[in-house]
Amino acid sequence: MTRKLTIVKVGGAVVEDESQLTQLLKDFCNIEGAKILVHGGGRRATKIAERLGIETKMVNGRRITDADMLEVVTMVYGGLVNKTVVARLQALGCNAIGLTGADANILLSEKRPPVKISPISPMGPMSPISPMGPIEFIDFGFVGDVKQADGAKIAHFIDAGLTPVIAPLTHDGQGHMLNTNADTMASETAKAMAAAGYEVTLIFAFEKPGVLRNADDDSSVIATINHADFESYKADGTISGGMLPKIENALAAVDAGVKRVIITKATAIDGQHGTIVSEA
Repeated sequence: MTRKLTIVKVGGAVVEDESQLTQLLKDFCNIEGAKILVHGGGRRATKIAERLGIETKMVNGRRITDADMLEVVTMVYGGLVNKTVVARLQALGCNAIGLTGADANILLSEKRPPVKISPISPMGPMSPISPMGPIEFIDFGFVGDVKQADGAKIAHFIDAGLTPVIAPLTHDGQGHMLNTNADTMASETAKAMAAAGYEVTLIFAFEKPGVLRNADDDSSVIATINHADFESYKADGTISGGMLPKIENALAAVDAGVKRVIITKATAIDGQHGTIVSEA
């Protein structure tokens, strides 16, 4: 019999909001069966970096991570945020264990090489033929692109009665930690667990009720998005910034056999509301 597994990814904005985080953790604990929580923490990392005099640089919703920023995100994601969430889940009766990709070698990455990226305007990424100029090369620094996720190893924790809480950090197998997009962590974990034989529901929980046609109108939720829809919304600017990697990762999960992917508000992780991401 196929085991059901729910993976919830919670964004940094929710982690920073006490009331939303409190409700989400309660709702998460009430999810029946096996579950995994993947968290962000970008806003907390930005605040800590600012206090330390370290500049935060973002390109298309992704953080550029130099050596100083790597120290900050390792401390904040793997320490402050991860262990605080684990402690709060324990207080709610959920026997959680905090992990990074390095722990038990569950998520192995390679350092991202400089990549081609379109210039940025106030309206979002421009196309390669934009009058804004030619495509540029961007070095994201110590950022990891996942090349292997070990679903069988993660399943050992679940089989032991533990609920994994995964921070957005991986390693390269050579002794170096790497900052890794939390949506990517959730997607790669979901794909690995699907390959390990689980029927996976992946929920991206953040501060909005779903993917919006109008960022200023919470009632403009897009009910479903597939590959064609995404390309269209990306081209006309409806979807931009940090939502781009979120949907890219959602689509990758669906393509890899994840049963259900939903993008929804942190207070609605019952899966009844939000944007459903589908293959076609």
